Amino acid sequence: MTRTDPTPEPETSQTLDRGIRVLTALADATSGLTVAQLAERVGAPRTAGYRLVATLEAHGLARRDADGRVHLGVGVLRLAARVHPLLREAATPPLRRLAEAVGATAHLTVAEGPDGLAIAVVEPTWTDYHMAYRVGSRHRLGQGAAGKAILLGRSGVGRGGGGGGIQDAATLYTVSEGELQAGAHGIAAPIRAVPGLEASVGVVSFAPLDVGAVAPRVIQAAGEISAALM
Repeated sequence: MTRTDPTPEPETSQTLDRGIRVLTALADATSGLTVAQLAERVGAPRTAGYRLVATLEAHGLARRDADGRVHLGVGVLRLAARVHPLLREAATPPLRRLAEAVGATAHLTVAEGPDGLAIAVVEPTWTDYHMAYRVGSRHRLGQGAAGKAILLGRSGVGRGGGGGGIQDAATLYTVSEGELQAGAHGIAAPIRAVPGLEASVGVVSFAPLDVGAVAPRVIQAAGEISAALM
């Protein structure tokens, strides 16, 4: 009988892991956290928590307010700005195929705080008219198909019903009508399985969309973008 040794776990840096978890905790805490709270959340002694925060402060990734609570620093914005071009590059081919197949404007939206931010937009080339959707457009996550798809991706559970989230054979999508602009119809699906990314792919049109035909194409585009980023 041949014995097969298990695949060894990859070696990781505990300090780096804790630093990343500190940033994640700060991103989830809108009012900041104390150093003691951060240390507890990452399973580190309080002295290590102070060292982690001081290191992140030195790189502009964290800041402390007058009360000593720790928040994300503006350095995170600089890193995020470098990521957007990479996301646009990966997303543009699937968005192009989606826009041409559906005849509606396709877009990639990412979560930025409480808002959804459109970072890539592709318009169909063959339609007589289509809805304009500007890169940089921002709206609350609870409004419109794109934002609701991001929230749906967080929960992983469809709510059912028209205009809400729908789960069908483990696929998720959302539908909206007139929520961001009168007469606008949207369908969006979350991008999943990409660590650290909360985003959705969607289409928007002045004309009503055939959900049965369009939703699978939107879901496919989301999968293609997810695969390109992995």
